[in-house]
Amino acid sequence: MIDTATNEAATQGPLSAELLDKMHAYWRAANYLSVGQIYLKDNALLERPLTLDDVKPRLLGHWGTTPGLNFLYVHWNRLIKERNLNMIYVIGPGHGGPGLVANTYLEGSYSEIYPYIGQDKDGVKRLFRQFSWPYGIPSHVAPETPGSIHEGGELGYSLVHAYGAAYDNPNLIVACVVGDGEAETGPLATSWHSNKFLNAATDGAVLPILHLNGYKIANPTVLARIPHAELEDLMRGYGYEPYTLAGDDPAVLHQQAAALFDKVFDRIAEIQKAAREDGVTQRPAWPMIIMRTPKGWTGPKFVDDKPVENTWRAHQVPLDGVRTNPEHLRQLEEWMRSYKPEELFDAHGALRADLQEIAPKGRLRMGMNAHANGGLLLKPLKIPNFRDFEVKIDVRGNEDVESTRVLGRLLHAVMEANSAEKNFRVFGPDETASNRLGDVITGTGKTWEAETLPVDVDLSPTGRVMEVLSEHMCQGWLEGYLLTGRHGFFSCYEAFIHIIDSMVNQHAKWLKTTREIPWRKPIASLNYLLSSLVWRQDHNGFSHQDPGFIDHLLNKKADVVRIYLPPDANTLLSVADHCLRSRHYVNLIVAGKQPAPQWLRMDEAIAHCTVGMGVWNWASNDEGNPDVVMACCGDVPTMEALAAVGLLRELVPDIRIRVVNVVDLMALQPQSEHPHGLNVEDYDSMFPPHVPTIFAFHGYPYVIHRLTYRRHNHDNLHVRGYKEEGTTTTPFDMCVLNNIDRFQLTLDAIHRVPRLADKVDATEQWYSEQIQRHKLYVSENGEDLPEITNWRWPGKN
Repeated sequence: MIDTATNEAATQGPLSAELLDKMHAYWRAANYLSVGQIYLKDNALLERPLTLDDVKPRLLGHWGTTPGLNFLYVHWNRLIKERNLNMIYVIGPGHGGPGLVANTYLEGSYSEIYPYIGQDKDGVKRLFRQFSWPYGIPSHVAPETPGSIHEGGELGYSLVHAYGAAYDNPNLIVACVVGDGEAETGPLATSWHSNKFLNAATDGAVLPILHLNGYKIANPTVLARIPHAELEDLMRGYGYEPYTLAGDDPAVLHQQAAALFDKVFDRIAEIQKAAREDGVTQRPAWPMIIMRTPKGWTGPKFVDDKPVENTWRAHQVPLDGVRTNPEHLRQLEEWMRSYKPEELFDAHGALRADLQEIAPKGRLRMGMNAHANGGLLLKPLKIPNFRDFEVKIDVRGNEDVESTRVLGRLLHAVMEANSAEKNFRVFGPDETASNRLGDVITGTGKTWEAETLPVDVDLSPTGRVMEVLSEHMCQGWLEGYLLTGRHGFFSCYEAFIHIIDSMVNQHAKWLKTTREIPWRKPIASLNYLLSSLVWRQDHNGFSHQDPGFIDHLLNKKADVVRIYLPPDANTLLSVADHCLRSRHYVNLIVAGKQPAPQWLRMDEAIAHCTVGMGVWNWASNDEGNPDVVMACCGDVPTMEALAAVGLLRELVPDIRIRVVNVVDLMALQPQSEHPHGLNVEDYDSMFPPHVPTIFAFHGYPYVIHRLTYRRHNHDNLHVRGYKEEGTTTTPFDMCVLNNIDRFQLTLDAIHRVPRLADKVDATEQWYSEQIQRHKLYVSENGEDLPEITNWRWPGKN
């Protein structure tokens, strides 16, 4: 209990003495449960003196940031109840995990979701024991934590996730705590600019709280050590209205916080009313809070004569020698008893009934808010019939089409079909039009809340396409959007999607983990389109040439990742339709934006994409007994493989060639490795054992070997792909530099077919002449040979 009689400041504020006392007690309970999770496996409510048998053998977890997060939670509870707010809590300092678990337990959400963690003594014991315990729960805010949309294992993404959650959610408030260590990351520093894309009339509100507790694991934080006026100016420069809350006396700070939070939430309501009722369109300065509280607040002040509270030593486990140092054990018991658990929990171990009234009820509890379990809110995307966008093919390979431009028309139709629901957005780092998806902007515009000039085109406060030159922000916005129950599509240059490698790692881990959590409902898939591909980045050169995102995703679990390389527009339409309808995957589509030959009619494309790969009979002449299989995956490799087929038939008229195209990369794996894998019989029917296969692949060659190493005849598989050779050159020369060109593939086939051994020497001479002729022409003319540029498929249709 706070003694307001001796602490005059505790009476100065909006909280009554009774409410102040209850909120402080609730905070103590959250802190107590947080410490208990880190340390104890028994004697959870300290009903007897603490012993070593009560302490976990391995002490894991983070205390330093937790009391500040708990302080905010109890105050959010008051505001939610008093104002009937629809609110979720995004935690940047993910290692405050014990606090979020504690608070969702206190509000009852945890026990509803996990009934075996009951509201009694045994439930508290189970709550403690599971934390950082084998087969228990992680030490950070994680998918297992009710109310979380944010995997807290990696720093930098809290604020951009919060904004993604708020877009198109006009009734939602997202309170987002940014740790001052996290604030030093590049993605977080950029994320402050998300306010230039938030429409007060149609979107929800984000309240950033920069939590300055001064320290990281071993060092001070930058923003805690610059002058406060400079920090406030920084926030104003980002376009925010900063408010400061600072102190370490709970009695004083509770009242100051309540008054400040009332002011801030009043300001949010004013901004939204001005936009929604008064027609104000000027971008507002949204409020944000700078909160300074001690690291490890209310914990041990000294351990082994060294300061702990308000130092970096409070970051993880302040008393780490409990099992070997009796003084540490004594201090732990003293620390935990300082919260007076006997005043907080009743005889059965449940939180006191009057304290339970602090928390909201039902879906208003932050642990049970449906927006934090977005699958509950997910509505199927309305997708027009993709067949209506078919590229008509009279003569195969005779007409060049920009495949992604065709996709742009479909995405525009999807945007229009879902305009009333406002549950679909397209994201990209200033490359939507560059990647030929410009049609999606038509009639919708690009989201923009900052200043506009007469020369600007398609910028709109109500735009549906989100562009900013930060792959981190695009990825984070989309993740937040998906995690709260909506749909989206991310277009990016192939070489630079690597910028978000680590972010997609975390999202894939979230998807993998939530598949095993029954109460987490599936969300819409994260859909990537990679264009501006390695084989057509000849003008930008080596820096823009990298197909390695494929390799990166292959490391993820098979039940999460799907990778598609459609060779033309109709297969791209079929794949995109499938991806937009899918749930709980990371879908990667790799498709070129440059004019390219078109191969499959729509019915053929659908059948081909359904299986994932297949024999192109119209390009084959093997009659069931091939000399060689020419396989291909990717648009340029497909063209080069078919060009090689034409050359082979000129050089060896009686050669029997089977052409196999792969559109679903995972189909190459056995079914034991991936659900899309072809069974042994079907695979062997396409790639007959003992028949050599020449495989032209879009990416790094080892990827194909990795996927097929368990397949029959793997030793007779010869892969050509990107081998890290590139420069500013012509399109075809990129293929030559990496030995995936039609001349090389032709030579490879003749090398590998035993009955053609007598033709190898002559073909090698022919190959050398072709490459020399190509090099001379390119060097002198700056473009590819006319026979290359103007090549058309010579076979039957």
